[in-house]
Amino acid sequence: MKTRRSTGLLVLAGCLFFVLAVFALPKSGGAGQRVGLFENHGDVGAVLHPGSVDYDASKGTYTISGSGENMWFSNDEFQFAWKKVSGDVTLTADIAFEGAGGNPHRKAVLMIRQSLDPDSVYADIARHGVGLTSLQWREEKGGTTHEVQANINAPQRLRIEKRGDYFYMFLGHGNDLETSRPEPAAQTALYSTLEQVAIQSGDRREIYTTPGRVEAPNWTPDGNSLLFNRNGRIEKISAEGGQPQTLDTGFATQCNNDHGISPDGSSLAISDNSQEDHESLIYVLPLAGGTPRRVTSKAPSYFHGWSPDGKTVTFCGERNGKFDVYTIPAAGGEETQLTKDAGHNDGPEYSPDGKYIYFNSDRSGLEQVWRMHPDGTGQERVTNDDNNDWFPHFSPDGKWMVFLSYPKDVTGHPANKDVWLRIMSTSDGKIQPLAHLLGGQGTINVASWSPDSQHVAFVSYHLLPQ
Repeated sequence: MKTRRSTGLLVLAGCLFFVLAVFALPKSGGAGQRVGLFENHGDVGAVLHPGSVDYDASKGTYTISGSGENMWFSNDEFQFAWKKVSGDVTLTADIAFEGAGGNPHRKAVLMIRQSLDPDSVYADIARHGVGLTSLQWREEKGGTTHEVQANINAPQRLRIEKRGDYFYMFLGHGNDLETSRPEPAAQTALYSTLEQVAIQSGDRREIYTTPGRVEAPNWTPDGNSLLFNRNGRIEKISAEGGQPQTLDTGFATQCNNDHGISPDGSSLAISDNSQEDHESLIYVLPLAGGTPRRVTSKAPSYFHGWSPDGKTVTFCGERNGKFDVYTIPAAGGEETQLTKDAGHNDGPEYSPDGKYIYFNSDRSGLEQVWRMHPDGTGQERVTNDDNNDWFPHFSPDGKWMVFLSYPKDVTGHPANKDVWLRIMSTSDGKIQPLAHLLGGQGTINVASWSPDSQHVAFVSYHLLPQ
C-alpha cells in the first residue's frame, strides 16, 4: 500500500548490500560514516527530511530515523545503513518502534539490495507499524514490489537469509524463530507452507507452516476453509490460518493428494490406498465427514475433477502399465477411457462450462496441457513451450487457467523441484508467471481456486538445515 510522507523511529539490536532500514521520522543527522558493523549509511531516494543512524556499542543497538514515501511499487525512499558483501548472507535483528501510533505503514526493514538506486532489485523483511510482517521483493530494476505476508503478527526478531538465488524469512520472539522460506542443504528437514497468491498482483500470504509434508489444497465453496492431505488423512483449516482439524474419512486412512469438493459443496472425492492391494481407489463421502462410498472398481485410480453438474468424475488411471484419462459416474458404474494415444496422460479437469476436459500429456515430447471434449474427441494441444506443464486448473468464472511448470529436463512430477505456477488468460491465451517456488508433487495436484476466482491456494516446500 502506498503512503505519503510518514514518520517513525526504529531501534534494532544485534550485498550486494545488506541493510538495516527505516522509512518514517524526521530527525537531524548526517550520512556517509561508518556505524557499528555497517560501513556506511544515508538516504535512498528523494526523502523529505534527512535520516540518521546512531549506534550504542555498550548495548549493541542501532537507532535509525528516516523519512520517505515508502518502500513499495517501483521506487523506494528510506534511511539505509549498509555493508557490501557477496555470496550468501544472513542478517538477524530484534526490532522495536519508538513510541506508539504514527503511520500504520511505517516499516522496519532488513534488506538485501543490489544498489543504492531507489528502483533497485531487492529482497527484504518488512515489519509494519501495525505488526504486519512480509517478505518483499523487486525482481527487476524499476519493477513493482511483491510480497509474501507472514501469519505471525508483530514478531520481535527478524532474520533474512540469501542462499543462492533464494531469499528466506525467519520470524519469532526472543530466541525462537519460525521459518517462511528455507531451501535445500545437506542434512535437512522438510517444512511445508500452505499459501495463497492473488492473481492480479502476484502477492502471496502464508496461511500455515508446519514440519513435514502437507499437500494439495482445496478451497471450500464458502471461501472460509481449505482442505489438504497429510500422513494419509484429510485436514481442514481456516483460510485465515490457525490449527487444522482432521476430517473423519472412516476406513480411508491412506488418502493421497488427489481429492476434490463437488460443485454443490456437499461431497468430497478422495483417492485412498488403504484397501485391498493398497492401490489407489476413488471414494466419495460427505464434505462434513463420514463413511466413504467406493466409486472405481479398478486400481490404481486417482481422482482429479468433477463435472459441473456433479454427476461425473474424471480421473487418471493406470491400466496395463499406462496412465490415461477416464471418466466414471459419481454414483459408480463403468469407467470410460478417453485417451488412448502414446504417452503419459494425467491431471484431467473439466472446464467450468463443461465443454472440455483439460489434461496434461507428454505425447509431443514434453508434458504439455491438452484438452478434449468430454467424450474424448477433438484432442488438441493448449500450451506449446519449453517447459513440462502439469495439472491445469480453471477459475470458477472460467477466465483463468493456472498450472504447474517444471524445467524441461525434469521427468514426471517429482517433489522439491524449482517450479513455477503460471496462469493463462482464456480470452487471449496469454501466459504469465504467478509464483516461483520449491515445489512440484503436492503443490497444486488438484483444484485450488478461491470461489471468487481471485486467489489460488498452493503448497511450497522448504528443506531447512538441521
